Amino acid sequence: MRHGKKFNHLGRKSGHRKALLKNMSIALITHKRINTTLAKAKALRKHIEPLITKSKTDTTHSRRVVFSYLQSKDAVKELFGPIAAKVGDRPGGYVRIIKTGFRKSDGAETAMIELVDYNDLLLTAKTDGGKSSSRRRRRTRRGGNKNVAAAPATPAATASEEEE
Repeated sequence: MRHGKKFNHLGRKSGHRKALLKNMSIALITHKRINTTLAKAKALRKHIEPLITKSKTDTTHSRRVVFSYLQSKDAVKELFGPIAAKVGDRPGGYVRIIKTGFRKSDGAETAMIELVDYNDLLLTAKTDGGKSSSRRRRRTRRGGNKNVAAAPATPAATASEEEE
């Protein structure tokens, strides 16, 4: 029975589970985005967010604590360098999980987990104010014909003014 068990064991023994989360954490830090199953992504989020929080204070002790979890000098260097600089003012929520559907072979629900400040598409959308240039507009019956008739006249008028 699993009374009072708080975390997902992922169908593995503790050593295998720790190795899995360690490898996935290193992959997420180096690649900034990975694809995996939804259950593993949720477990990885609980594992890596405290490490990113520790990386915001660049002390020898916090580096050693993070290294004890990751066992990769390159990942620790990357985490305390550019990643900590980008998330320094963020109070939490460093990773985003996006569901990507179901795997064809076994039907497992897959997800993409990524570092929030490294998604260039969403960052450019936020700088635009959330409005895109190709915004769809709904035409109404009232005045719809007037706008359509007036629209071709204005470019022709501006073209004749430019020629003069």
